[in-house]
Amino acid sequence: MSSLSSKINPDTNVAFAADWPDAVHDLLLKMQVRQVGVVPDAGHARLIKLFEADKQSKVVRLTTEEEGVALLTGAWLGGERGVLLMQSSGVGNCINMLSLPIVCHVPMLMLVTMRGDWGEFNPWQVPMGQATKAALEAIGVIVWRADSGAEVIEKVTGAAKIAFNSSRPTAVLIGQNVLGAKDFKELAKK
Repeated sequence: MSSLSSKINPDTNVAFAADWPDAVHDLLLKMQVRQVGVVPDAGHARLIKLFEADKQSKVVRLTTEEEGVALLTGAWLGGERGVLLMQSSGVGNCINMLSLPIVCHVPMLMLVTMRGDWGEFNPWQVPMGQATKAALEAIGVIVWRADSGAEVIEKVTGAAKIAFNSSRPTAVLIGQNVLGAKDFKELAKK
């Protein structure tokens, strides 16, 4: 497993571990996760690239996040484990569809990069970002939050074990302070 090395975001002087995607990728491969549903997201970009480069994994780019719930349910019925990678703004799209794995006792591992969180620049992201945890818990998903790179691997390990051992939906919310806050100036440079 990759070691987590701390780096400092020069704009905020906040330490975050840049290697968490490598560690999560290694962990999920060891746990035999093969199906990966994604709605492209900058916070998951490195993890998505790692899965795309891995011949053992099948990455499916989704139109909307709720398609990932159906994808992972089908993968489980076909004998494979999966993970859904999405941003907190997509959680609202999944709420009704999450009744499927809850009622049918299908494991559902979701890794959610947060927006509307620490240092957010876009006011449109704040309402869903603040409601993400409560919305998931209200429908019956078990939720943990990671606010440092080192916490990500710990929380993903626990969430995956509960999901796959008890056939329950779980989510790990990866705080914006792990990813580094963006601003309009940064986006304009790209």
